[in-house]
Amino acid sequence: MDTSTHRGQRMPRSERRAQLLEAAQSVFVERGYHAAAMDDIAEHAGVSKPVLYQHFPGKLELYLALLDEHCHTLERLVREAMQEPAEDNQDRVRATISAYFDFVSREGAAFRMIFESDLTGVPQVRARLDSLELACAEAIADVIVHDAGIPDEHAMLLATGLAGMSQITARHWLAAESGLDRDEASGLVTALMWRGIGSLPIAGGERSEAVHG
Repeated sequence: MDTSTHRGQRMPRSERRAQLLEAAQSVFVERGYHAAAMDDIAEHAGVSKPVLYQHFPGKLELYLALLDEHCHTLERLVREAMQEPAEDNQDRVRATISAYFDFVSREGAAFRMIFESDLTGVPQVRARLDSLELACAEAIADVIVHDAGIPDEHAMLLATGLAGMSQITARHWLAAESGLDRDEASGLVTALMWRGIGSLPIAGGERSEAVHG
């Protein structure tokens, strides 16, 4: 009986794929995309290189598969934030910002593959990043249009600004390693954004919410 279970070939395909993606991410984070080699990833995963190539024809395909997973996670967090029951629009702004802070804090170095990738000039990567930005902005804009009753193009501009500020401030908070905990940092950004969004008119001409302070 073969006791080399670490390199065994009987792992279900979906589990093997997940194992290889986890190994690839570790190697990409440690060495960077350009310095990483398929040999390194296979060794880290404990498989032969032919097994790795059975699942992914090359390093870029591995990277794109990881990128797809992380983009899907962030989009899901933003859409869930927009769908959560909320007493007022300030709760929705808070939920949106929290989604980005949650992503950067719990996904480890994964967020860098989206926000700090050095492969943004690669067409397949750029297309995925553009699609993610559009999907997140549209999810936010749908709520803004419904609640504020403003034109679609205005809502998309505001939604893009909210998403952009959320991800930039979340990245800064994580990199700064300050004494601010996640909820406190997210709350500060919420207060800043709400000063502007809270003054938008709702359908009917009234402001969407009183601006406090």
